[in-house]
Amino acid sequence: MSAHAWMPQSPCGPSCVTGRFRRVSAVRVSLRVLSALTVLLCGLLVVAAKPVLRSNTRHAVRRWFASLVRGFGVRIEVHGEAKFQATPGRGVLVVSNHVSWLDSLVLDAVQPMAMVAKQDIKGWPLLGGLISAAGSVFIDRERLSRLPDTVSDLSEALRSGLAIGANPEGTTWCGSSSGRFRPALFQAALDAGVPVRPVAIRYRVADGTTARPAAFVGTEDLVTSMRRVLRLRGLVVEVHVLPEIAPGRADNRRDLALIAEVEVAKALGTTVALHKELDLQPS
Repeated sequence: MSAHAWMPQSPCGPSCVTGRFRRVSAVRVSLRVLSALTVLLCGLLVVAAKPVLRSNTRHAVRRWFASLVRGFGVRIEVHGEAKFQATPGRGVLVVSNHVSWLDSLVLDAVQPMAMVAKQDIKGWPLLGGLISAAGSVFIDRERLSRLPDTVSDLSEALRSGLAIGANPEGTTWCGSSSGRFRPALFQAALDAGVPVRPVAIRYRVADGTTARPAAFVGTEDLVTSMRRVLRLRGLVVEVHVLPEIAPGRADNRRDLALIAEVEVAKALGTTVALHKELDLQPS
């Protein structure tokens, strides 16, 4: 894949995901693999049963994602509100920092929603098909000319009352540091007149240390990252659901992106270098 100057770049690489972390035994890894594969296969049944489940679909999908995350040996802790959508039927753009391939699974385990994802995720074995079936919107980062159409589609979906998740950093970081929130997708929330829900994601182990091996960074393949996660002992993902940013809080997408970025950074305890002076007090 070629790189363009406008494409998000992360300095995180192999050196970020190394370190001394406790590992589980080979037997426990095998059990986790079996559990995750079983849940993945059951996911095909969930997709097939969607027309029958109807109003119970959301609950079934949430339980499936929660089971899949547990199958990989990961425990979820939710801090703040238990849902991203404060008012059912009202659209909301959910934005979070991006660390791992697990991020979308974890968010859907809290509340199922459509996700904005990279085009190449469609090609992931089995998991890509299930993510597509969940109603995800895929972005081709090689074709910037399609971005306005994507923003327009997202705006219409938000107006219809959907919750849509996005990773505005545009690429993954190791968890010890993070990137800037790109403003493009925030335009959809402005156009639709819906709130933005910032969410901070942090991976840690039992002693509170940031679990950098859980990150999916650099040019490594998905299987390598999955193997590393399967070996980690006591992996916990903290999901900090932060207060909504109400419509009208920001006049433009850049200010809206910056407000969300600052809120997530504060929750994670990281530092953000502001582009400019901005009143960040609630209106």
